[in-house]
Amino acid sequence: MPQLAPHVQNMAANQIREITEAAWARPDSIVLSIGEPGFPLPRHVLEAGMACLDRDETNYTPNAGIAPLREAFAHRFRDHNGVTTSNSQVFVTAGAQQGLHLAMSLLLEPGDEVLVPNPGYPTFAMTSRLLNAVPVQYPLYPEHGFQPLVSDLEAVITDRTRLLVLNSPSNPLGAVFSADLTAELVELARKHDLWVLSDECYEAFTYDVPHVSPAVFDTDGRVFTSFTASKTYGMTGLRIGALIVPARSEGLEGLVATAVESTFSCVSTPAQYAALAALTGPQDYVTTAHAHYRANRDAAAAVLRERNIPFLDAQGAFYLWADLSHATGGNVRAWVKNFLAQQGVAVAPGTAFGSIGEGWVRIALCGNTAELVEGLSRFPGRS
Repeated sequence: MPQLAPHVQNMAANQIREITEAAWARPDSIVLSIGEPGFPLPRHVLEAGMACLDRDETNYTPNAGIAPLREAFAHRFRDHNGVTTSNSQVFVTAGAQQGLHLAMSLLLEPGDEVLVPNPGYPTFAMTSRLLNAVPVQYPLYPEHGFQPLVSDLEAVITDRTRLLVLNSPSNPLGAVFSADLTAELVELARKHDLWVLSDECYEAFTYDVPHVSPAVFDTDGRVFTSFTASKTYGMTGLRIGALIVPARSEGLEGLVATAVESTFSCVSTPAQYAALAALTGPQDYVTTAHAHYRANRDAAAAVLRERNIPFLDAQGAFYLWADLSHATGGNVRAWVKNFLAQQGVAVAPGTAFGSIGEGWVRIALCGNTAELVEGLSRFPGRS
């Protein structure tokens, strides 16, 4: 019998899904383990998708997406970052994850090394392995506020290193890179001739600090940027994102279109029109969501302080990163399963995001405030 490829057979399970699906199996659970925005989609977004179906506009679109949507993503990028961006640099993808996969497909050969954060979102490493590349973790330590140090990155760069993955605001940490740090990281990539892939899923949600894209400091066309409508507009199931490629002279845009054709051809037409309505219509959803996530962050922080539980003060995204090492006994993955079984509350184990996450948990702040406070009130306090 033919066998699946070894790199597929050896893929580790996603611990976030593991605990979340266990929680979904018991109806009384308080689910704080997954980043699912809790607001209904605005009516104008739904109607744009339905109108597309009503007029039977259900055929193929160009590989890169419909022109108005590419323009809307380019406009948002220009408006938020002050970076000159043409429509031709924008490729509509099936969510940010598809954008990450597409970028890595373009940039990596088998055996190439990819620098990924630890703690960091697990699909950075998973996607690298799926493409026969080698994820190499760079550490984000608690004593440095979970911010990367250039010296730590340089320590793991080899002659096989090809790509640096950055994520700010961070999932799972809620950490946000300053402009100075972002500039240093892009300069590090330039020094070692690396590509940069910036995951900016949460760029709409920062609190009292600005979001700064690495593309701002890209002077020689090495930064790829992945966006999504999933988090900004709550369109998780519609699967719409965009990969913004750097402006280069060697026909990159044509090569990307060819790569799209060979993987997913194009994204669903009704979903593209829904995303267009979200980007170009009223932004009340984003304003409301931002205020809700911030209020939930503050409410959660108050509960954790009351229980003397250390946490990272989130400056962005909609997660809180909390230290439960006083309770987890050195095995946070087992602890969250037991906590769900005994207390009916699901949180993501820190080890889902890397070894430095041992003892920590990620708390999603995007749902109902009362449920969030109730769930955290069941945490074991620290004496």
